[in-house]
Amino acid sequence: MKKRKEAAKAIMPKKQPFGAYMKGHYDLYLLLLPAVLYVAIFMYVPMYGVLMAFQDYSPARGIMGSTFVGLKHFEKFFSTYMAKQIITNTVVLSAYSLIVSFPFPVILALMLNYCVSKRFGKVVQTVTYMPYFISVMVLVGMMNIFFSTNYGVVNMVLKALGMEAYTFMSSEASFRHMYVWSGIWQGMGYSSVIYFAALAGIDPTLYEAAELDGASKLQRILYIDLPSIMPTVIIMLIMSAGNLMSVGFEKAYLMQNDRNSGVSEILSTYVYKVGLIDARYSFSAAINLFNSAINFVILITINKISGKLSETSLW
Repeated sequence: MKKRKEAAKAIMPKKQPFGAYMKGHYDLYLLLLPAVLYVAIFMYVPMYGVLMAFQDYSPARGIMGSTFVGLKHFEKFFSTYMAKQIITNTVVLSAYSLIVSFPFPVILALMLNYCVSKRFGKVVQTVTYMPYFISVMVLVGMMNIFFSTNYGVVNMVLKALGMEAYTFMSSEASFRHMYVWSGIWQGMGYSSVIYFAALAGIDPTLYEAAELDGASKLQRILYIDLPSIMPTVIIMLIMSAGNLMSVGFEKAYLMQNDRNSGVSEILSTYVYKVGLIDARYSFSAAINLFNSAINFVILITINKISGKLSETSLW
């Protein structure tokens, strides 16, 4: 046994001292330095601003000079009559968006992967990528024009078919559907890029063996493609679930009006109104901190569950 251990130690490469390792690979660390500095300066240094959530913040006194009040603003938020409605709206809209929109990029990538005409596939890819580069403001403006009650194309078609015009942009019943499905149209093509890359990395010999065995396209998708890209799918799902409570502020705010505010008022729009418009900085910081904490807990939980079930996780 001693001889075996000595032989194993002789085979194993000796560990370099840290200083010698850094000296030999300093160029790689220099390339990494700008990214580290960016994260440290713009991500970690501003985090001291979370202290505002526990203070009666005054711009004149600054963060270090403002009065410490503990959990006052958290208690104030949860005691308001709107808290339950806002949190419910945020969770429902986020969950609906995640559940419905997540499979579409995967399906698009799988469909185009089996497209016989490469030229047609490239055209479809380009067409589906283009909406991603439309700004949110332009997108909501397009929705207001197309779904207008008086002159919108959609309502004109409904009237031509003998149906009544519907207030798509002002109805509480249609707000979530309009928000989610317009998001799918805008982001589906761009989100599929990572799945195209994962599919491109599959060993071609697997397809050749499957074809020789007489496997259909559906069987190749089920037994080759999906298992091969599943780690990528799981990682993307974990990252998406980690942002469950972070619904985009701009789009929800631009689509919001007096008629649909019952379902369109979410945490991000409420923080904007009380923080920037009403200048209640500490109160809005407390709400945002609560939102971030929930996202963090969800991310850790989903990551642990994924690691136990599929042995694929972020860390």
